[in-house]
Amino acid sequence: MRITRLGLIGSFCLGLLLASCSKDAETLPEENPNSNLTQEIPQKVIEAAIILELNTNFIRYDDFYFPDGTSEVRLFFEEDIVMTENELFTLAKAVEEAGGNRQYRTFNLVSQGRNISIIGYTGGGGFGLSSKERTALQWAVNNYNRLGGVSISFNLSFGTNYQNKDMVVYHNPNQGGAGGSAGFPANGLPYKWVQIYGLSPYSTNVNEHVITHEIGHSVGFRHTDWFSRQSCGQNVNEGSAGVGAVHINGTPTGYDPTSIMLACFSSSEDGEFNSNDIRALQEMY
Repeated sequence: MRITRLGLIGSFCLGLLLASCSKDAETLPEENPNSNLTQEIPQKVIEAAIILELNTNFIRYDDFYFPDGTSEVRLFFEEDIVMTENELFTLAKAVEEAGGNRQYRTFNLVSQGRNISIIGYTGGGGFGLSSKERTALQWAVNNYNRLGGVSISFNLSFGTNYQNKDMVVYHNPNQGGAGGSAGFPANGLPYKWVQIYGLSPYSTNVNEHVITHEIGHSVGFRHTDWFSRQSCGQNVNEGSAGVGAVHINGTPTGYDPTSIMLACFSSSEDGEFNSNDIRALQEMY
């Protein structure tokens, strides 16, 4: 997300030059303007976020919409990562049991050798993908499937029967700004719900970039610039290096300006992995 951009669920935002996981850099701390939720963050949620090395200044409860238009309240982190409380606590427990140890990933990954069923939702109510978004999703899936030395792959379809799919990509018409959101893997499966929104003014390549980024979260990537959010024009640490941000061998530990996993995106993205993104995926899978 670079006008503000991608992450543990979040959203991209629209701006003059940058777009991000959710909101403009100047408004990141504020609540979603489409939400009336003001729920206080419980201490146990904060403690679990600390275990996962997430910035506790980037936590909120908000409405999470499903492709059928229903919604439930979920936790949003770092503006583009989403989890239920149960998912948060389960991941934190797994990290605690694993013990502590940057490209960066979570401890949880998709099972090696898995063929991931992914569907682009085409239903109504504003939740279906546009023609441009469908093309971008196809390109994003191609980004992953063309890589050598990676054990996971994707089987893409389009339609409305998403219940038995590992991952569903859809448009959220209720979210302001421009970007996307997703979560992290659990139980050997990718995070199922990948939302995009506000991307119609952008090129197919930018749409491809956002979708590729959010799929990256779903299979275990954290933001490349989690330690600074420099791509968003900020100097904010999403969470210090450690149990929640495992450095991937052979990739930079400093700022990587062309990584597809930067927290924010620009209007000139080409939607492609850079060499470090590819190396990271090959190391992970």
